[in-house]
Amino acid sequence: MFTSREGQRVPDVTLRVRQDGQWKDITTKELFGGKTVVVFALPGAFTPTCSTAHVPRYNELFPGFKAKGVDEIVCVSVNDSFVMDAWKQDQKADHITFVPDGNGVFSDAMGMLVDKANLGFGKRSWRYSMLVRDGVIEKQFIEPEVEGDPYEVSDADTMYKYIGGQQQHDVLLFTKPGCSHCARAKRLLEENHLTYAELPSSPRILRALPGAHTTPQVFVDGKHLGGADELEQWLKSNTSAKAS
Repeated sequence: MFTSREGQRVPDVTLRVRQDGQWKDITTKELFGGKTVVVFALPGAFTPTCSTAHVPRYNELFPGFKAKGVDEIVCVSVNDSFVMDAWKQDQKADHITFVPDGNGVFSDAMGMLVDKANLGFGKRSWRYSMLVRDGVIEKQFIEPEVEGDPYEVSDADTMYKYIGGQQQHDVLLFTKPGCSHCARAKRLLEENHLTYAELPSSPRILRALPGAHTTPQVFVDGKHLGGADELEQWLKSNTSAKAS
């Protein structure tokens, strides 16, 4: 049975990491002292749910977290520093600090170390997230104790909602190089702290989209809005679009 540590201080442990080609000790006091940190822990680097959902969404939502006073987002896994560094590069997760808990000392101290020997993993971390303010755990979301690898409450959107972030819309832009209206659309989204995915357009793609002849073409939550003018109008009329 996992026990929430809300209201308690983060365990005082030392982790071994590689920085600039050198080994270095880093303490949890250094990681969490004097700042607000969102932490999410997971079973292993390069594993499916961790790579396709857990890490990417926290990385996407970082601007919104930052706007809400979060200084850093930390990913913890029972993997060595070389693996965690390679995974960060593979994920292009520049907004996340990857912390290797190679010996499982942090996960064990948190009461979250579990045996996954049946998968050939050995000891790994259970999946959870937490909000830490100056070393004290304010909120913790622990996945339910069921078979497999549940992913229901430790996701980025749940934590973002907890800290008061508004709904995050899924935005897709079709763009082309040198398009001034594309640049304007991206600027509007960034000013409103909205993350987006961008795909290169082509005449064939534009012909396939209803009513689309120019770039950018903007889709929000699966709905085709139109170009930069329509995006600007949507932002003005839809107050929930503004992440705050």
